[in-house]
Amino acid sequence: MTNTLAPMPALSRDRSLRQTVNVYGKEAKYEFLKLLRFPMYSVSTILFPLMFYVLFGLVFGRQQIGGMSQSTYLIASYGTFGVMGASLFGTAAGLAAERGLGWMQVKRASPMPPFAYFAAKFAISMAFSAIVVLLLMLLAVSFGGVTFSVLEAAKLLATLIAGSIPFCALGLVIGYFAGPNSAPATINLIYLPMSFLSGLWIPYMFLPKLMQKFALVLPPYHLSQLALSVVGAGRHEANWGHWQVLIAFTLICLGFAYWGFLRDEGKIYG
Repeated sequence: MTNTLAPMPALSRDRSLRQTVNVYGKEAKYEFLKLLRFPMYSVSTILFPLMFYVLFGLVFGRQQIGGMSQSTYLIASYGTFGVMGASLFGTAAGLAAERGLGWMQVKRASPMPPFAYFAAKFAISMAFSAIVVLLLMLLAVSFGGVTFSVLEAAKLLATLIAGSIPFCALGLVIGYFAGPNSAPATINLIYLPMSFLSGLWIPYMFLPKLMQKFALVLPPYHLSQLALSVVGAGRHEANWGHWQVLIAFTLICLGFAYWGFLRDEGKIYG
């Protein structure tokens, strides 16, 4: 006999806007507390970019890259690196684990708006991305001799937080198509090579010519160029072109994630 998805309780249909906002807020709050209490996520996603920046941006920060101090240049590239890690691990690892535990079935059976679960993961990944970027800027200003105007700091923060959305979307794809045990390894197999090939560890102009061409199709390259343009570095290309690539990548990933969502739904209710 074919099972069908039972209608949602009337509570979900009759919920007021205020109640809906409250549900979204609580889902985000508890998602944040869950990740904050999970050291493997909170410590690693925050400390790894800071550790790399201390080593290469502060210890060797007096060297020059493209006519500016290395400590200034790397605030943008390691900011991109940190945002990628917070977004991918915040969405993919959690989603894959919760799918494996059957938590998604519980969510589906509850009167909670289905999108609240995914919105919370996006919001909290963006919040951790903001923490990483703010701490990097604090290190850069306090110990790296980097100076930002308030407008520049706000623009860099906003650019990197907005740029985390494509990687949150990629995280949903990984979370739906990787198992709970294989998801962390899958993330690293994508995250680390993509970071290197995009010029986040070695500046783009120092990469071999073939790798430079390959970097042009990778989302981290485009986000890093947007961040570098804020600090007065990068290749000084049109920003809208970079945003177009990131938007297209986001839409493609969301399409694959929706396919994964329907596939899971079919397995449960088909």
